[in-house]
Amino acid sequence: MVVAFGRVVLSAAILLPVAWRRGALQPLRKHKAAICAFALAEFVIPFSVISYGERWIDSSVTGILIAMVPLSIALIQRFFGVHEHLGRWRILGLALGFIGAASLVGFGTISGPLGWAGVACMFIATLGYAIGPLIIQRHLGGLDPFGPLAASLVVASLVLCVPAVLAFPTHMPSAVVLASMAMLGVVCTAVAMLLMFYLVGHAGASRAAVITYINPAVAALLGVWLLHEHLGLGGILAFVLILLGSWLATRGGRAAQRAATAAAV
Repeated sequence: MVVAFGRVVLSAAILLPVAWRRGALQPLRKHKAAICAFALAEFVIPFSVISYGERWIDSSVTGILIAMVPLSIALIQRFFGVHEHLGRWRILGLALGFIGAASLVGFGTISGPLGWAGVACMFIATLGYAIGPLIIQRHLGGLDPFGPLAASLVVASLVLCVPAVLAFPTHMPSAVVLASMAMLGVVCTAVAMLLMFYLVGHAGASRAAVITYINPAVAALLGVWLLHEHLGLGGILAFVLILLGSWLATRGGRAAQRAATAAAV
Protein backbone atom coordinates (compact mmCIF):
# COMPACT_ATOMS: atom_id res chain seq x y z
CA MET A 1 0.00 0.00 0.00
CA VAL A 2 2.92 2.33 0.65
CA VAL A 3 4.28 1.65 -2.84
CA ALA A 4 0.89 2.33 -4.42
CA PHE A 5 0.41 5.50 -2.35
CA GLY A 6 3.94 6.75 -3.01
CA ARG A 7 3.73 6.54 -6.78
CA VAL A 8 0.36 8.31 -7.05
CA VAL A 9 1.35 11.07 -4.63
CA LEU A 10 4.55 11.72 -6.54
CA SER A 11 2.71 11.76 -9.85
CA ALA A 12 0.05 14.10 -8.46
CA ALA A 13 2.74 16.45 -7.13
CA ILE A 14 4.25 16.61 -10.62
CA LEU A 15 1.08 16.98 -12.69
CA LEU A 16 -1.20 19.04 -10.43
CA PRO A 17 0.77 22.32 -10.69
CA VAL A 18 1.03 21.90 -14.47
CA ALA A 19 -2.72 21.27 -14.75
CA TRP A 20 -3.42 24.31 -12.55
CA ARG A 21 -1.29 26.62 -14.67
CA ARG A 22 -2.86 25.31 -17.88
CA GLY A 23 -6.36 25.94 -16.52
CA ALA A 24 -7.17 22.27 -17.07
CA LEU A 25 -8.90 21.75 -13.71
CA GLN A 26 -11.85 24.12 -14.18
CA PRO A 27 -13.73 22.06 -16.82
CA LEU A 28 -13.70 18.99 -14.55
CA ARG A 29 -16.76 19.89 -12.46
CA LYS A 30 -19.06 18.08 -14.87
CA HIS A 31 -16.88 14.97 -14.86
CA LYS A 32 -16.51 14.23 -11.14
CA ALA A 33 -18.00 10.75 -11.32
CA ALA A 34 -15.87 9.73 -14.30
CA ILE A 35 -12.71 11.03 -12.61
CA CYS A 36 -13.43 9.12 -9.39
CA ALA A 37 -14.21 5.97 -11.36
CA PHE A 38 -11.00 6.37 -13.38
CA ALA A 39 -8.96 6.89 -10.21
CA LEU A 40 -10.28 3.64 -8.73
CA ALA A 41 -10.03 1.58 -11.91
CA GLU A 42 -6.64 2.80 -13.17
CA PHE A 43 -4.74 3.65 -9.98
CA VAL A 44 -6.15 2.56 -6.61
CA ILE A 45 -7.12 -1.02 -7.39
CA PRO A 46 -4.40 -2.06 -9.91
CA PHE A 47 -1.49 -0.41 -8.10
CA SER A 48 -2.53 -2.01 -4.81
CA VAL A 49 -3.17 -5.54 -6.05
CA ILE A 50 -0.04 -5.58 -8.25
CA SER A 51 2.10 -4.57 -5.28
CA TYR A 52 0.66 -7.49 -3.31
CA GLY A 53 0.57 -10.01 -6.14
CA GLU A 54 4.17 -9.55 -7.21
CA ARG A 55 5.28 -10.81 -3.82
CA TRP A 56 3.89 -14.22 -4.76
CA ILE A 57 4.46 -14.63 -8.52
CA ASP A 58 7.35 -13.85 -10.86
CA SER A 59 7.58 -10.56 -12.72
CA SER A 60 7.62 -12.44 -16.03
CA VAL A 61 4.29 -14.11 -15.21
CA THR A 62 2.91 -10.74 -14.15
CA GLY A 63 3.86 -9.19 -17.48
CA ILE A 64 2.19 -11.99 -19.42
CA LEU A 65 -1.05 -11.70 -17.44
CA ILE A 66 -1.14 -7.91 -17.81
CA ALA A 67 -0.90 -8.43 -21.59
CA MET A 68 -4.52 -9.60 -21.44
CA VAL A 69 -5.69 -5.97 -21.15
CA PRO A 70 -6.62 -5.70 -24.88
CA LEU A 71 -8.61 -8.92 -24.61
CA SER A 72 -10.45 -7.56 -21.58
CA ILE A 73 -11.25 -4.32 -23.40
CA ALA A 74 -12.64 -6.23 -26.36
CA LEU A 75 -14.93 -8.18 -24.02
CA ILE A 76 -16.27 -5.33 -21.85
CA GLN A 77 -16.24 -2.36 -24.25
CA ARG A 78 -19.97 -2.58 -25.01
CA PHE A 79 -20.79 -1.97 -21.35
CA PHE A 80 -19.14 1.45 -21.73
CA GLY A 81 -20.91 2.46 -24.92
CA VAL A 82 -17.94 1.62 -27.16
CA HIS A 83 -18.97 -0.60 -30.05
CA GLU A 84 -16.23 -2.12 -32.17
CA HIS A 85 -17.19 -5.01 -34.41
CA LEU A 86 -16.03 -8.45 -33.30
CA GLY A 87 -15.45 -10.42 -36.47
CA ARG A 88 -14.15 -13.96 -36.90
CA TRP A 89 -10.50 -13.04 -36.40
CA ARG A 90 -11.17 -11.03 -33.25
CA ILE A 91 -13.25 -13.86 -31.77
CA LEU A 92 -10.44 -16.28 -32.62
CA GLY A 93 -8.03 -13.92 -30.91
CA LEU A 94 -10.14 -13.86 -27.74
CA ALA A 95 -10.18 -17.66 -27.72
CA LEU A 96 -6.41 -17.90 -28.19
CA GLY A 97 -5.82 -15.36 -25.46
CA PHE A 98 -8.00 -17.31 -23.06
CA ILE A 99 -6.17 -20.54 -23.91
CA GLY A 100 -2.87 -18.74 -23.33
CA ALA A 101 -3.95 -17.54 -19.91
CA ALA A 102 -5.21 -21.01 -19.03
CA SER A 103 -1.91 -22.58 -20.08
CA LEU A 104 -0.01 -20.05 -18.01
CA VAL A 105 -1.93 -20.61 -14.78
CA GLY A 106 -2.33 -24.34 -15.40
CA PHE A 107 1.10 -25.38 -16.62
CA GLY A 108 3.41 -22.49 -15.76
CA THR A 109 5.43 -21.71 -12.66
CA ILE A 110 2.45 -20.92 -10.43
CA SER A 111 1.90 -23.13 -7.39
CA GLY A 112 0.44 -22.95 -3.92
CA PRO A 113 -2.35 -20.77 -2.48
CA LEU A 114 -0.24 -17.61 -2.54
CA GLY A 115 0.69 -18.20 -6.18
CA TRP A 116 -2.97 -18.41 -7.12
CA ALA A 117 -3.67 -15.35 -5.01
CA GLY A 118 -1.04 -13.54 -7.06
CA VAL A 119 -2.76 -14.63 -10.28
CA ALA A 120 -6.10 -13.36 -8.93
CA CYS A 121 -4.47 -10.02 -8.13
CA MET A 122 -3.22 -9.70 -11.71
CA PHE A 123 -6.62 -10.54 -13.17
CA ILE A 124 -8.18 -7.80 -11.02
CA ALA A 125 -5.47 -5.37 -12.14
CA THR A 126 -6.03 -6.35 -15.77
CA LEU A 127 -9.74 -5.60 -15.46
CA GLY A 128 -8.97 -2.21 -13.94
CA TYR A 129 -6.48 -1.39 -16.69
CA ALA A 130 -9.14 -2.33 -19.25
CA ILE A 131 -11.80 -0.12 -17.68
CA GLY A 132 -9.52 2.92 -17.43
CA PRO A 133 -9.00 3.56 -21.18
CA LEU A 134 -12.70 2.95 -21.83
CA ILE A 135 -13.59 5.66 -19.29
CA ILE A 136 -11.19 8.00 -21.06
CA GLN A 137 -12.64 7.27 -24.47
CA ARG A 138 -16.25 7.54 -23.28
CA HIS A 139 -16.13 10.45 -20.82
CA LEU A 140 -12.75 12.23 -20.69
CA GLY A 141 -11.41 12.14 -24.23
CA GLY A 142 -12.19 15.76 -25.13
CA LEU A 143 -10.43 17.28 -22.12
CA ASP A 144 -6.90 18.51 -21.61
CA PRO A 145 -5.28 15.30 -20.29
CA PHE A 146 -3.40 17.14 -17.53
CA GLY A 147 -6.69 18.03 -15.82
CA PRO A 148 -8.44 14.66 -15.41
CA LEU A 149 -5.16 12.87 -14.87
CA ALA A 150 -4.01 15.19 -12.07
CA ALA A 151 -7.46 15.16 -10.45
CA SER A 152 -7.63 11.35 -10.62
CA LEU A 153 -4.22 11.05 -8.99
CA VAL A 154 -5.33 13.35 -6.18
CA VAL A 155 -8.43 11.21 -5.62
CA ALA A 156 -6.29 8.06 -5.63
CA SER A 157 -3.88 9.64 -3.14
CA LEU A 158 -6.74 10.45 -0.75
CA VAL A 159 -8.17 6.93 -1.01
CA LEU A 160 -4.80 5.25 -0.43
CA CYS A 161 -3.66 7.60 2.34
CA VAL A 162 -5.12 5.74 5.32
CA PRO A 163 -4.09 2.20 4.18
CA ALA A 164 -0.59 3.52 3.48
CA VAL A 165 -0.30 5.11 6.93
CA LEU A 166 -1.42 1.86 8.57
CA ALA A 167 1.20 -0.09 6.59
CA PHE A 168 3.99 2.48 6.86
CA PRO A 169 7.43 0.91 7.49
CA THR A 170 9.06 1.30 10.88
CA HIS A 171 12.39 2.37 9.35
CA MET A 172 13.45 4.46 6.38
CA PRO A 173 13.61 2.42 3.14
CA SER A 174 16.93 2.11 1.36
CA ALA A 175 18.04 4.48 -1.40
CA VAL A 176 17.39 1.76 -4.00
CA VAL A 177 13.80 1.39 -2.80
CA LEU A 178 13.20 5.14 -2.84
CA ALA A 179 14.72 5.43 -6.32
CA SER A 180 12.51 2.58 -7.53
CA MET A 181 9.40 4.29 -6.18
CA ALA A 182 10.47 7.53 -7.84
CA MET A 183 10.83 5.69 -11.15
CA LEU A 184 7.35 4.21 -10.71
CA GLY A 185 5.88 7.61 -9.92
CA VAL A 186 7.58 9.74 -12.57
CA VAL A 187 8.08 7.44 -15.57
CA CYS A 188 5.61 4.58 -15.08
CA THR A 189 2.72 6.75 -13.86
CA ALA A 190 2.97 10.46 -14.72
CA VAL A 191 4.65 10.18 -18.13
CA ALA A 192 3.04 6.87 -19.07
CA MET A 193 -0.50 8.08 -18.28
CA LEU A 194 -0.06 11.24 -20.34
CA LEU A 195 0.99 9.06 -23.26
CA MET A 196 -2.01 6.80 -22.69
CA PHE A 197 -4.42 9.76 -22.83
CA TYR A 198 -2.81 10.76 -26.12
CA LEU A 199 -3.04 7.24 -27.55
CA VAL A 200 -6.68 6.76 -26.52
CA GLY A 201 -7.60 10.08 -28.11
CA HIS A 202 -5.88 9.26 -31.39
CA ALA A 203 -6.29 5.47 -31.66
CA GLY A 204 -9.11 4.38 -29.35
CA ALA A 205 -9.04 2.35 -26.15
CA SER A 206 -8.39 -1.08 -27.63
CA ARG A 207 -5.69 0.20 -29.99
CA ALA A 208 -4.00 2.11 -27.15
CA ALA A 209 -4.00 -1.04 -25.01
CA VAL A 210 -1.83 -2.76 -27.62
CA ILE A 211 1.08 -1.13 -25.78
CA THR A 212 0.69 -3.90 -23.21
CA TYR A 213 2.03 -6.33 -25.83
CA ILE A 214 5.48 -5.05 -24.87
CA ASN A 215 4.99 -5.98 -21.22
CA PRO A 216 5.54 -9.73 -21.55
CA ALA A 217 8.69 -9.33 -23.62
CA VAL A 218 10.24 -6.81 -21.23
CA ALA A 219 9.09 -8.63 -18.11
CA ALA A 220 10.18 -12.05 -19.33
CA LEU A 221 13.60 -10.93 -20.58
CA LEU A 222 14.43 -8.86 -17.51
CA GLY A 223 12.94 -11.45 -15.15
CA VAL A 224 15.08 -14.23 -16.57
CA TRP A 225 18.17 -12.04 -16.95
CA LEU A 226 18.16 -10.03 -13.71
CA LEU A 227 15.98 -12.03 -11.33
CA HIS A 228 16.89 -15.52 -12.58
CA GLU A 229 13.24 -16.47 -13.10
CA HIS A 230 12.20 -19.54 -15.06
CA LEU A 231 9.15 -19.45 -17.32
CA GLY A 232 8.94 -23.10 -18.26
CA LEU A 233 7.15 -24.57 -21.26
CA GLY A 234 3.72 -23.37 -20.08
CA GLY A 235 4.99 -19.80 -19.70
CA ILE A 236 6.51 -19.78 -23.19
CA LEU A 237 3.32 -21.20 -24.69
CA ALA A 238 1.23 -18.62 -22.85
CA PHE A 239 3.57 -15.87 -24.03
CA VAL A 240 2.98 -16.78 -27.69
CA LEU A 241 -0.76 -17.46 -27.44
CA ILE A 242 -1.64 -14.32 -25.46
CA LEU A 243 0.33 -12.06 -27.79
CA LEU A 244 -1.16 -13.69 -30.89
CA GLY A 245 -4.64 -13.66 -29.42
CA SER A 246 -4.37 -10.03 -28.32
CA TRP A 247 -3.17 -8.96 -31.76
CA LEU A 248 -6.02 -10.79 -33.50
CA ALA A 249 -8.60 -9.50 -30.99
CA THR A 250 -7.67 -5.85 -31.55
CA ARG A 251 -6.73 -5.73 -35.24
CA GLY A 252 -8.71 -3.79 -37.77
CA GLY A 253 -11.37 -2.36 -35.48
CA ARG A 254 -10.12 1.21 -35.57
CA ALA A 255 -9.97 1.24 -39.34
CA ALA A 256 -13.55 0.03 -39.48
CA GLN A 257 -14.55 2.73 -37.01
CA ARG A 258 -12.93 5.45 -39.14
CA ALA A 259 -14.69 4.10 -42.23
CA ALA A 260 -18.04 4.14 -40.45
CA THR A 261 -17.45 7.70 -39.26
CA ALA A 262 -16.48 8.84 -42.74
CA ALA A 263 -19.59 7.20 -44.22
CA ALA A 264 -21.79 8.91 -41.64
CA VAL A 265 -20.27 12.31 -42.47
